[in-house]
Amino acid sequence: MGKNEIFALILVFAATAVIVYVFSLAFFRETALRSEEAARRPSGEYNPVSRFIHPGYLLQVRFAAAFFLGGAALCILLFLEVRSPLALLPGMLIPAMLGFWAPLFYFRKKVQHRIDAFQKRMLDLVMGVSNGLHAGMAFPQALEVISRDIGGPLQEEIGIALSEYRLGVELPDALDHINRRIPSEDMKLLITSVRLSQQTGGSLADVLDRMVDTIRQRTVFKEKLATLTAQGRFESIAIALMPIVAFIILYFIDPSLMKPLVTTGTGWCALGIVAVLELTGFLIVRKIVTIEV
Repeated sequence: MGKNEIFALILVFAATAVIVYVFSLAFFRETALRSEEAARRPSGEYNPVSRFIHPGYLLQVRFAAAFFLGGAALCILLFLEVRSPLALLPGMLIPAMLGFWAPLFYFRKKVQHRIDAFQKRMLDLVMGVSNGLHAGMAFPQALEVISRDIGGPLQEEIGIALSEYRLGVELPDALDHINRRIPSEDMKLLITSVRLSQQTGGSLADVLDRMVDTIRQRTVFKEKLATLTAQGRFESIAIALMPIVAFIILYFIDPSLMKPLVTTGTGWCALGIVAVLELTGFLIVRKIVTIEV
């Protein structure tokens, strides 16, 4: 393939990408409006991804990424002089599927990072509130004082709960709204402790002292578990990447030896089988080393 043909192929791909993106904006506008209406409903289920990106816009990004990766893969295959439709079709569809799901996985990862940052500061929150209660503060006052310096997503969520409390919402209910947005066993335990202390009149400070010990032991256990399973997680990634790295290295060392894998139907069948086996092995190893607590 000559330079002029490659340049023309790139121009066609770029023009098609622009046209598809423009039409996708109009096509998914109705979906975006419906997603926004659903998110505003009080009875609707909270979508944590919507904190980082609008659901309708996320859908547009997913289709745009699918088209871009699929088109890029097609250009690369044509550049490698692949002409078989049986090779071009899966070679284009697989990257397109990856592009479609990659943005969703990315934002779900951001949500998980936010949840982890929230969980890590729960011990500081409970300990600070307990110390404030021992110093003679009321629970809302102690919660407000400790939330000023705790930082991260926990400070944001506590600030929202205190704002709701000032508007007339019961504080346990405001804290329960936090637990709906960010599910947490520690927050659920805190809410239960507050409700019971209000109903029975017991000492909330003593309950929180025991809760601090519980959270600390749970945190130590999770850290030990993460340390013990770190090697297994690294091995799953290394094993999955080894065939890809070996293929790239061998392709640059001896292209004539590796070219049949990407220019013949048999080679693409072999690559497909290898990809399925690699993905299966990766998921099995990750399942083994992932322990839910």
